[in-house]
Amino acid sequence: MECPHLTESICITTPSSIPDGSPSDWCCSACKTNRSPWMCLACGVVNCGRYVSAHALRHYEEDRQHCVCLDCQTYVAFCYACDDFVINDTSSNKIDQVRKVLQDLESAHKSNRENQDTKRRKTSVVESAEYHKKLKTDDGATKKPRSSGLRNLGNTCFMNAVLQSLSNIHEFCGYIKQLPPVEKPPKRKVRHTRRTKEEEDFLLVEELRKTLIALWQGSKQAISPDNLFSVIWKVVPRFRGYQQQDAHEFMRYLLDRLHTELLTLLPYPDNNSPYIGPKNKSTIVTAIFGGLLQNEVNCLICGMESKKHDPFLDLSLDIPPEFSSSKSKGGDLCNLSDCLKSFTDVEELEESELYMCSNCKLKQRSTKKFWIRSLPNVLCLHLKRFRWSTYFRVKVETYVHFPVRGLDMSRYVLDNLHETRNSFLGSNEYDLAAVIVHHGSGAGSGHYTAYAMHEGRWYNFNDSTVTVCDEETVAKCKAYILFYVRRELKLPDYLTPHMK
Repeated sequence: MECPHLTESICITTPSSIPDGSPSDWCCSACKTNRSPWMCLACGVVNCGRYVSAHALRHYEEDRQHCVCLDCQTYVAFCYACDDFVINDTSSNKIDQVRKVLQDLESAHKSNRENQDTKRRKTSVVESAEYHKKLKTDDGATKKPRSSGLRNLGNTCFMNAVLQSLSNIHEFCGYIKQLPPVEKPPKRKVRHTRRTKEEEDFLLVEELRKTLIALWQGSKQAISPDNLFSVIWKVVPRFRGYQQQDAHEFMRYLLDRLHTELLTLLPYPDNNSPYIGPKNKSTIVTAIFGGLLQNEVNCLICGMESKKHDPFLDLSLDIPPEFSSSKSKGGDLCNLSDCLKSFTDVEELEESELYMCSNCKLKQRSTKKFWIRSLPNVLCLHLKRFRWSTYFRVKVETYVHFPVRGLDMSRYVLDNLHETRNSFLGSNEYDLAAVIVHHGSGAGSGHYTAYAMHEGRWYNFNDSTVTVCDEETVAKCKAYILFYVRRELKLPDYLTPHMK
């Protein structure tokens, strides 16, 4: 929102009025925590944010003139008087001046730290030898650098889990990393709403490119995706703040936004995939994740059949109600195949969803069925673990057994499309590449982690921490989102050079 309190509440703009050191390492003046430091723009005091111990809020309550703070990690301003994040600035751009000072301090601190690390590596021969010894595999070959972790910026584990999963989808990550630096297109002289203008002023794809490159440099234990998170806040208001968000909703927004930006920024050929996207064009998003559903509705009165084709980037699967716990009444475990079967089974529509039959000219009782008309190169399956009870959402804790290798999707694809399917999209067998897990009982709380395969090894990504794990551990997790890669990929020609 646009805050009316900036002029009278922002008094610091020069380096002399700002604390020394790295802003991301500043501590709360009250409780000394370095989690989520917020700086008062009236006096420069640093306190913890509202989702830690809320000492920045208490500072405002002691003096109502000190209402505007700046998050020292994401550089986003917040006004306690308005109780919202700030998107505007003063006429003299005071907030932006403070941001630049903080960014300079952070850059200087990082440069100094990197210089110290370089000297330490050169003078510590023993440590260097031990480090390379740890990198040796059982057969003596040196492992390639693995991905760095991602720092939690305040309940951002939902974003970290999605980013780590996508970064280990080679076909997707390899393309994004090799993109040239992307610039904003020239502004057109047309009127826009405020929201549209905000969305066009920032490029998510460029910050994602930088983040993925930093992840795979392997030079740091963990990186901080501050700029990416800041852009996300600016282009989609619902993700602003430090509340826990849903990883699936974030992933869908991220992919949809990337597809839209890439269509605008880069020249793409006419769509040659089964995914029918905007303007009949295909991007890396639709070429990798895009598939096509066939929705069939049959009138139970006259037998009239209606078919509709719907593109998808992921499939959301219900966990069948008979599997209300880890075991059903019969003692059988719930399998991923049970969820897929439930998704594609014939279902009679409810009375509230009566179908307008074009033959009967009336709303009639009908059945519906989904077929998968075309499978994607990377199949993303979202297990619907959150359901609405009478007043709130509850989590379905059912363990769903899923194959790590050899998921066969043949039975869910239209039988009469073998020729088209084999000529364009390859086989129907998939292997697991990544899993996102939600820990906890609430939809708006808990914690997200991810497992992903890289160079034949499974890794567990838990924010800043990245550890090697075994396949058995992955197979036992309560999956929330599963990423499967097709064994025989069929990619558009324009992607081929990026996959080498």
